[in-house]
Amino acid sequence: MIVSASYRTDIPAFYAEWFLRRLDEGFALVRNPYSAQMYRVDLRPQRVTGLVFWTRNFGPLLERLDRLRAFGRPFVVQFTITDYPRRIEPAVIPAEKAVAQMRRLAREVHPLCPVWRYDPVLFTSLTPPAFHLENFGRLAAALEGAADEVVISFAQIYAKSRRNLDAAARRHGFSWEDPPQEEKMALAAELAAVARRRGMRLTVCSQPEYLAPGAEVARCVDVRRLARISGEPLEAPLKGNRPDCACHESRDIGEYDTCPHGCLYCYAVRHRRVALARYRAHDPASPSLLPLADEPPAPLPLLAP
Repeated sequence: MIVSASYRTDIPAFYAEWFLRRLDEGFALVRNPYSAQMYRVDLRPQRVTGLVFWTRNFGPLLERLDRLRAFGRPFVVQFTITDYPRRIEPAVIPAEKAVAQMRRLAREVHPLCPVWRYDPVLFTSLTPPAFHLENFGRLAAALEGAADEVVISFAQIYAKSRRNLDAAARRHGFSWEDPPQEEKMALAAELAAVARRRGMRLTVCSQPEYLAPGAEVARCVDVRRLARISGEPLEAPLKGNRPDCACHESRDIGEYDTCPHGCLYCYAVRHRRVALARYRAHDPASPSLLPLADEPPAPLPLLAP
């Protein structure tokens, strides 16, 4: 079983101590996002094929690489670095610190360990196509040699994202849009060319309609990459968790509405104040990321790989 940690929240950034305790104890309790019922995820090394982390700040675990190495299973870090204005991403670490972390992962863990995510591509008056082309190119240059793949997707504006974007746009004086497919395709083709010049494949996550020339389908949970890192044959069935997801099967151990980064486009948080309150109430010694007695809001759909 591949363990995903986590596309529902940023476990490395905010819940690293909890995660390491879960590895030590060999299990985690996780809520089903549909029914809110708890289930147990076996985290004993002999039951784990590999780990996939999703983060904007691997720092808390980067300083504990000995603990991860002792676990004895390969891991991949899906590392989001977008460097958007603070009005859109109010609490992420500076891009240069994130780049340094990715470089350290490539150097100290394995060259295939970090995967760069420029995700999602959001169109606003602060981040028009010209911004993305320049911004992506600058980040790609900084990451050359530290990643062989960059994953993109275009922001899907769900109701909660629309509400958060509208409120921030009024508060901070910008506008946003969801441009036509042709504009997104054109930008994807340009980004693919930039990535190729920097030695990276550009892949598109769960949006085959944006597979521009030079782009490939993303497989964010990829047993083949884990196998190359481990040096041993590994297997997992192909089983994405939403339409057009090309990932191998995994079990996620995160919880929605728990990431306090506050990114306006986030599909996994309805209200940042709820996420902040839950983060402050979090008990690293608990078998579940949220207190067992905590009542989650109405279940969220699985919207990301």
